[in-house]
Amino acid sequence: MPAVSRLSVNVNAVAMLRNRRDLPWPSVTGLAAIAMEAGAKGITVHPRPDERHIRKADVFDLAELIEERFPNKELCLEGYPSPDFLRLVEEARPEQVLFVPDDPDQTTSDHGWDFSKDTGQLETAIAASREWAVTVSLFCDPDPAAPEHAARVGAERIEIYTGPYGACHDDPGKALKELGRVAATAEAAHAAGLGVNAGHDLTVENIPALLARAPFIREMSIGHGFTADALIYGFAESVNRFRSAMGEI
Repeated sequence: MPAVSRLSVNVNAVAMLRNRRDLPWPSVTGLAAIAMEAGAKGITVHPRPDERHIRKADVFDLAELIEERFPNKELCLEGYPSPDFLRLVEEARPEQVLFVPDDPDQTTSDHGWDFSKDTGQLETAIAASREWAVTVSLFCDPDPAAPEHAARVGAERIEIYTGPYGACHDDPGKALKELGRVAATAEAAHAAGLGVNAGHDLTVENIPALLARAPFIREMSIGHGFTADALIYGFAESVNRFRSAMGEI
């Protein structure tokens, strides 16, 4: 029996390319379908308020695609828990929501929650999401103290920000140090009973070392690195390449 995939393909970059023209291609749903047919666990999107890449309409199209054609796959919505975003979660009912502490103008998510001041807002958003039967994950810095706080406010999973690890692609010594921080955070989350996800600047080159240190990571959300790989190899083959790096095929 084939291994259950850890790979959730983030298609924000597909939408960003599409939005350069008033045309329906490249198709967000079409490429998402190719990724899932090839074995990806699901699809991740981050619909920002200005819709500079993923649009609200894309969210509903992807939810419909998964419901009708891929009922064993998952849609993960990533976003800041504003009233508008929470309404979108309630209406779309994804399998998972990842709350990130992003300013609307940020280019990408680049830091985890500050649990010393954000707990009230998170508790409210988490309680609402769980009423809608949506699994909640919180974006955390690679800090072994973070998972305990995430569990305390009611999260079921965390996603560890792996950007600092990915940024060390040309510095093996520094990469090893950052890998240690990620692994320690994953171990703390596992000990706290949380599911462990990881995401940001993960590639076929740096994934094997990560999983060797933290084999219980259950999901990796990959967008930029996956899309760069797919420009060379194609969406379906890049799914194979990433799943191979994860030791699944």
